[in-house]
Amino acid sequence: MTVGNGEGNFFAAPETLARLEGEGQVVFRYLDNPNGSTADIAGIVNGQGNVLGLMPHPDRAFEAELGSADGAILFQSVLASA
Repeated sequence: MTVGNGEGNFFAAPETLARLEGEGQVVFRYLDNPNGSTADIAGIVNGQGNVLGLMPHPDRAFEAELGSADGAILFQSVLASA
């Protein structure tokens, strides 16, 4: 997934990180962490699972003309599950 910049990253207190991990709220991780995000976290969801916070930019990889269409998969899966 495309990264808009290398400046933003996820960080949390150890107890918050343990809760997010324990409750399955970490839903995306970087394979090659470009920004130093704690535990390679790239995306988390809220407790109900209906709000996503995401650092990569799937909108920047939506069409082949943009270099990749891989980001479209995220948006298509949301539409398919609605």
